[in-house]
Amino acid sequence: MIPMTSTEILLTIGVIAVGTLATRFFPFLVFPPGRETPEYVKFLGRVLPPAVLGMLVIYCYKTLDLTTGVQALPQLLAGGAVVILQKWKKNLFLSILAGTAFYMILIRLPLFQ
Repeated sequence: MIPMTSTEILLTIGVIAVGTLATRFFPFLVFPPGRETPEYVKFLGRVLPPAVLGMLVIYCYKTLDLTTGVQALPQLLAGGAVVILQKWKKNLFLSILAGTAFYMILIRLPLFQ
């Protein structure tokens, strides 16, 4: 791999900064304050979060092999813990953090090695 020159590095950082700022400012340009938000944007705001979470669940469990005995158990138990915590506390950050910690503890137990 050929190393980048200082000019190329600065140019890359500039392009990334402009792209990031553009994505931050674009919604304010398209939907200025005082103007009603279109219905399709409100609809997308309602349906996209559950759809994205559903896709993440499918992505996480797509390689799960239930025929391997107890090897699939940590993933299933951690997923169940996330669901229970979310129903109970209604705090997505807490649910995901606790589920991840629970999974990391489970996979280190001798039973699941």
